[in-house]
Amino acid sequence: MDKNKFKFIGKRVIETEIKSLKKLKKSIQGSFDKAVQEILNCKNGKVIVSGVGKSGIIAKKIASTLSSVGTPSFYVDASSCSHGDLGQISSNDLLILISYSGETKELKNIIQFANRHKKIKLIGIVSKKNSLLYKNSDIKVLLPEVEEAGPGNIVPTSSTITQLALGDALAITTMKIKKFGKDEFKKFHPSGSLGAKLKTVEDLMLTGKKIPFIKENTKMKDALKIITNKKLGVLIAINNLKKTSGIITDGQIRRALQKNKNLKDLFVKNIMTSKPITVEKDILAAKALEIMNTKKITSLCVKKSKKDSKTIGIIHIHNILEANIS
Repeated sequence: MDKNKFKFIGKRVIETEIKSLKKLKKSIQGSFDKAVQEILNCKNGKVIVSGVGKSGIIAKKIASTLSSVGTPSFYVDASSCSHGDLGQISSNDLLILISYSGETKELKNIIQFANRHKKIKLIGIVSKKNSLLYKNSDIKVLLPEVEEAGPGNIVPTSSTITQLALGDALAITTMKIKKFGKDEFKKFHPSGSLGAKLKTVEDLMLTGKKIPFIKENTKMKDALKIITNKKLGVLIAINNLKKTSGIITDGQIRRALQKNKNLKDLFVKNIMTSKPITVEKDILAAKALEIMNTKKITSLCVKKSKKDSKTIGIIHIHNILEANIS
């Protein structure tokens, strides 16, 4: 078989799925608004998502996405609900059922259970208007009927793509309405690459006694001892008001020593660089790393805000790299 045909088939699959997504976009109506509102209103119960087969896999992903952006939810296996797992669903819960046909027999018991409990709201995401799921849902989200990408229109491809996209749309819409931002997102993703990308300077900076402060009127012979003990290769000079007045690096000290043999008798203020580069505690650590790379430095003073002149922390390039931020 001609290998060029592989790419042709692959592109046809993607093109077919793109068409289904365009069809989905046009189909978004008032029922979507109602579904979002119900998710936002579900504060005393749980958001439970379920489906069967490929739709079940999509349901699991949607539940995971909702949870990650501030809407506690979980997936329940539709088949297991016929064998005791219906006990996971209770009053005030919001139930989201996903099915292309809406007639899958495993969903029947869940639908009946939800209908018997008036306090359980049922959102049906389905493509068949005359189906059991559509008729018995409190909120009916009708997905467009689409052409599947495989031969014979039998392999769930385009249909599952539309289910997934709708789930993402529900999750991101509720996220934005709740004003769930990067700070909240970071709390839900403390590990992995996402957590690393969202770490701020405040998360990684050294504070308190770990900050290598030195008074600007201190003699360099004492400064040399401190910079050796702190092992950061830098000292932050402060004035009598404890405001940051300058910075000294070990590189500066080496260069100054070449010019002045009596370096130890000089004062810190004679050697330091005034107005050191500082960052605010709220900026992303990745941004701090970018500044260090651009300025070719290894440490940054950290302050609370732009107007603040006091250093509350110091962040070293090693702190950032050890957090797997690049």
